[in-house]
Amino acid sequence: KICRSAPEMCSELTCLVLSGCAIIVRGQPRGGPPPERQINLSNIRTGALARRAPQSQPDQKDTPDEPYAFQAREFLRKMLIGKEVCFTVEVKTALGREYGMVYLGRDTTGENIAESLVNEGLATVRREGIRGNNPDQARLCDLEDQAKASKKGMWTEGGGTNTVRDLKYIIENPRNFVDSMHQKPVNAVIEHVRDGSVVRALLLPDYYLVTVMLSGVKCPTFKREADGTESPEPFAAEAKFFTESRLLQRDVQIILESCPNQVILGTVLHPNGNITELLLKEGFARCVDWSMAVYTQGAEKLRAGEKSAKERKVRIWKDYVAPTANMDQKDRQFVAKVMQVVNADAVVVKLNSGEYKTIHLSSIRPPRIEGEEKNKDKDKRFRPIYDIPYMFEAREFMRKKIIGKKVNVTVDYIRAATSSSETSTIPAFAERTCATVTIGGINIAEALVSKGFATVIRYRQDDDQRSSHYDELLAAEARAIKNGKGLHSKKEVPIHRVADISGETQKAKQFLPFLQRAGRSEAVVEYVFSGSRLKLYMPKETCLITFLLAGIECPRGSRNMPGGMQVAEPFSDEAMAFTKELVLQREVEVEVESMDKAGNFIGWLHIEGVNLSVALVENALSKVHFTAERNGWGQIQDHSGRKPDGDMETGVCVWGGVCGGGRERTANYRVVYVTEITDTMHFYTQDVETGTQLENLMETMRAEIAAQPPVEGSYAARRGDYCIANFSADGEWYRARVEKVQSPAKVHVFYIDYGNREIVPSTRLAVIPPAFSIRTLAAQATEYTFAYIQVPQDEDARADVVDSLVRDIQNTQCLLNVEHSGVTCPHVTLQFADSKDDVGLSLVKEGMVMVDVRKEKHLQKMVGKWPPWRNSKREMKLNIWRYGDFRDDDADEFGYKLKK
Repeated sequence: KICRSAPEMCSELTCLVLSGCAIIVRGQPRGGPPPERQINLSNIRTGALARRAPQSQPDQKDTPDEPYAFQAREFLRKMLIGKEVCFTVEVKTALGREYGMVYLGRDTTGENIAESLVNEGLATVRREGIRGNNPDQARLCDLEDQAKASKKGMWTEGGGTNTVRDLKYIIENPRNFVDSMHQKPVNAVIEHVRDGSVVRALLLPDYYLVTVMLSGVKCPTFKREADGTESPEPFAAEAKFFTESRLLQRDVQIILESCPNQVILGTVLHPNGNITELLLKEGFARCVDWSMAVYTQGAEKLRAGEKSAKERKVRIWKDYVAPTANMDQKDRQFVAKVMQVVNADAVVVKLNSGEYKTIHLSSIRPPRIEGEEKNKDKDKRFRPIYDIPYMFEAREFMRKKIIGKKVNVTVDYIRAATSSSETSTIPAFAERTCATVTIGGINIAEALVSKGFATVIRYRQDDDQRSSHYDELLAAEARAIKNGKGLHSKKEVPIHRVADISGETQKAKQFLPFLQRAGRSEAVVEYVFSGSRLKLYMPKETCLITFLLAGIECPRGSRNMPGGMQVAEPFSDEAMAFTKELVLQREVEVEVESMDKAGNFIGWLHIEGVNLSVALVENALSKVHFTAERNGWGQIQDHSGRKPDGDMETGVCVWGGVCGGGRERTANYRVVYVTEITDTMHFYTQDVETGTQLENLMETMRAEIAAQPPVEGSYAARRGDYCIANFSADGEWYRARVEKVQSPAKVHVFYIDYGNREIVPSTRLAVIPPAFSIRTLAAQATEYTFAYIQVPQDEDARADVVDSLVRDIQNTQCLLNVEHSGVTCPHVTLQFADSKDDVGLSLVKEGMVMVDVRKEKHLQKMVGKWPPWRNSKREMKLNIWRYGDFRDDDADEFGYKLKK
């Protein structure tokens, strides 16, 4: 039934061309997607487009295009899509179909679409409904006659069989098809939008009809209920409209990127932008990890778009709360020093405030072993670091990279504490701070994953608690899998057979002679029990030992005893903290001398030239044991400038008369010989009292070497070894220690009796004769630095000071007094032997350095005697005062002026 009424005229936007004679229009959106309306062109007919047979009816066949049907559709699509049109509805059928005339533009003065189709020979006129008194219908007939005469479109000879498309609905091997495109842009037309992130595209020029899911994102979808109806998720309709209004029936380019599980992933590129990034930025989509890796335009762009939407809380993110929203900026980002690597995904850091904090690396999982494997050998104690494959390699990788170094920490999220229950398989965990840790711009977690020493945690799509560099972690894991590294290797897993002989007296007795003969051995400090009791891993011997520091008595901490808890001695915690900060998980050198009844080894531990026993004594955290004298380390009493009072309960310090607030400064000058001055204003001295012993030892050693010269090239240098070296300046042999082996031609040595350094070939090194080792005579060069003065930060200014010191005190006798301890060496005052003038004070008066004011009351009196501003050459404008007053906060400006 056809109802004729007065023509209705409207102006709307074209959103879809169904065929050559039917379009869908919609108005402007107001608070959501606008309603749609189908308009069929009156009085004309075009060919029917191809139609695929229903999948539920396999006996039916696909219907192909009629000649010029697709060309008619394309003619209208290119003319109308996205354009404003004006239409008049002339007829409405009982089923609601509307017929009328469509004009390009806002009113009927625009181009008549039906006339344009007929004129191009892409449509025929329905002459059976023509009325003679209708001029518009009469014009259609005239245009059709002209097209026939001109043989346009369907009126050409041949019937138009060449205009029928060979549509391909099914691709036999989608993966090969995607690979054959080589991720190059393919021209396409978007035929249908299923939801905001899934479209149906016609690939040109081969007419493949494919469904493409946008890589890296997912929009809210329409869920199909059991009764067949669809219920949209929040913002699903809006996301679909957003994509439709920009892409539907537009000419685009598509990059086919991957095909997992027969799902084609791709990126749709429009001249006006990338729809994937636009959806994220406007809050219509979220990033998805499983397809993010194949996104060829750069995953960081997608994360940036999602981050922008989260910050503005738009659309699907309207209720979003950032994981670190309640944290202060200083707690979210900070610099800290790594004190311990707990395992492959956690470190203990020291903050600037002195507080210790455990940081877990975000979004990674360390190597682990299944429960059955763990319980395979019940008689053997399970040690995760050695028994879990690649756990030791992961820990060592992190230890060598960051232990003792400052790192940048960016907190990503805080994982809440979990409690285990009888019905739950999830273990209990305390609250964990998860962060991205970088050093020198390198993400430690990413480096671990790329080596195959950790895996990336997979999250639920709505779980936002993850690393801020999650995509980089996934990419690193993909590389590790591809290259077969670490956990992803198909080779046999490394096995670490480490003998733990801690407390095993019989085993320790077997190892003792070997360790004694080895001299200095390399070790890694695995654990610190107290200030002087450590657990060491010996790499070459592949064993764990308990090691006690020789020559000192350290305060004991609290421990369980058969009679109850033993109370900790004063300053035991401070001593343990000092030892931890200095050596925990560091590579050290040890000299084993003996063993106690419990199977613990006793000896000396060195780290970067520092004897830990000496360091503890110098920092007033231990007392000297009588055994120090017989082992060549008795001088630690003299170096510290103090004597033990024998009372460990002073309440102030383990050293009497040193750390007390009201104590007087001790002046105990002794004669020394300055042998070397470094570029950092540290200097080395020899005690004049032992100078004769050194001269006799050198004379005897050189005579023995002359009688039995070493075989050139027979010595293999190893870091930390004591040896003899042929000094290039005079060709004589001196005792030395190997500091670094760069190559056989470049060995860095330190002359232990004089304090100077040199790079020599290994052919100029030889084994030190046992009669002249440091056990016969301890190393004579002792390192010091000046107390009460500041080392200039500017290199030129510091070089001037060093030159002055070399002229005044090198190779001369001076008087030395230890004022206080330091991190690497004692701080001392030095006097000229003849005039008794203070060397440091002379530098201040010359205007070359500034005074370093000490906070200790017993040292402030000494500094108060120095008049840095009145008696210096400030008034004369010399040296650092030549440009006026100079303070610490002027350092950069001063360095700039000095260089100019």
